[in-house]
Amino acid sequence: MLLGLTPSRWLLSHRHRLLQCRTVKLENTARSAALDSVLSAFRSICGEDSVSLGEAVREQHGKDESVHRCCPPDVVLFPHCVEEVSALAKVCHNHRLPIIPFGTGTGLEGGVGAVEGGVCFSLRNMDQVLDLHQEDFDVTVEPGVTRKALNAYLRDTGLWFPVDPGADASLCGMAATSASGTNAVRYGTMRENVLNLEVVLADGTIIHTAGKGRRPRKTSAGYNLTNLIVGSEGTLGIITKTTLRLYGIPEAMVSAVCSFPSVQAAVDSTVQILQAGVPIARIEFLDDVMIDACNRFSSLSYPVTPTLFLEFHGSERSLEEQVNTTEDITQSNGGSDFQWARDTETRNRLWKARHDAWYAALALRPGCKAYATDVCVPLSRLPQIIVETKEDLIENRLTGPIAGHVGDGNFHCLMVVDPSDPEEQHRVHLFTERLARRALAMDGTCTGEHGVGLGKRALLREEMGHMAIQVMQSLKDALDPKNLMNPGKILQPREL
Repeated sequence: MLLGLTPSRWLLSHRHRLLQCRTVKLENTARSAALDSVLSAFRSICGEDSVSLGEAVREQHGKDESVHRCCPPDVVLFPHCVEEVSALAKVCHNHRLPIIPFGTGTGLEGGVGAVEGGVCFSLRNMDQVLDLHQEDFDVTVEPGVTRKALNAYLRDTGLWFPVDPGADASLCGMAATSASGTNAVRYGTMRENVLNLEVVLADGTIIHTAGKGRRPRKTSAGYNLTNLIVGSEGTLGIITKTTLRLYGIPEAMVSAVCSFPSVQAAVDSTVQILQAGVPIARIEFLDDVMIDACNRFSSLSYPVTPTLFLEFHGSERSLEEQVNTTEDITQSNGGSDFQWARDTETRNRLWKARHDAWYAALALRPGCKAYATDVCVPLSRLPQIIVETKEDLIENRLTGPIAGHVGDGNFHCLMVVDPSDPEEQHRVHLFTERLARRALAMDGTCTGEHGVGLGKRALLREEMGHMAIQVMQSLKDALDPKNLMNPGKILQPREL
């Protein structure tokens, strides 16, 4: 007897293991042979220096800023133009090699991991601002152009692009995840600010979602292909150009900080400010744990209580009206007098502290890692969900300071967890599942701006329902029948 098995059973088991190993080896050999046969084709298209097999480069392109493990691609390509992207995609399509688009790697849901190996298209070399139409308030950019780079380019035009997720992300990557951020309450998300996209499909076909060169402010022409691609996270095609709405830089901007006696009072104020029709530009909530972390990290001295960061845009006269209305509302809810940030330097310091909340949370527990939840609910349900979430955190002994774009019902728990403590990691996982389902029960969504990626695929199924997921799968099958575009993201693998 060998480990409790009869000789005949041991032989059968051994033979089964050998067959499994042989199958894996054959699959690996086949994939290796396919890669070898296309490397020369890749080099002929984009040049020797634009094809990398280096381990460090592959690992850099196999992970974003999420907690998901690194899944490096087999090769990284650095194309210079849409024609190269198209030609490279055709080679991958012919050899059934997965394609993973990569912008700046600032995503938070594992969207760039090569879970099935394949080819990463790193688009950083395509970094041109192509067409600026100042009088029409629009601009077309390539995927290597970041948010900060565009606004630096626009500095002397009197225009700006206001969608601000915090990170200096690629604008095409922001379109791919339907990103938003602190200004969304006034200016909308990427979904409202993309006019047209140039997209390379899995087979190398180049399409323009609103027609080549077209940039109307509105359209009723046919299916809305632009918004089909926005938020598709690289699963339907590679975005190689985006045409964006621009806005005039406001005549005046002023920021303020207001402290409250409770979470309920702060969130009630938010809802009432919006119900009063105040066109507020930013209204951000930080709970007591988060404001304490920001005070320590950014050398601030705000009271350690639930807090709103606010910003107003407009003419000097309109700002006075906005501020007066907002102050009346906050004071009726027990809010403090406003602490003002009027000059550019002070305002920038204030909002840098808000954008550094991720790092401030991490500094609460050195050596730990962070994961950001991302639920969004209707405004009327916001006070209830934040209060219940705070109670859940305390009850389960978890560190999760809350910061949120409460003006559009979206907030984040920045979960700080010890990666060497499996029990704590399990408690965090259960908490995030409860939080997402709490949002769904309140008619909300499991993700307001980070996307689905790897971690929210099951929750997406619960949120959308079986039939809607089937329609999504049918669209995926129509545009990418070989399932090569960023496989394993958004939609769960088919059950065999």
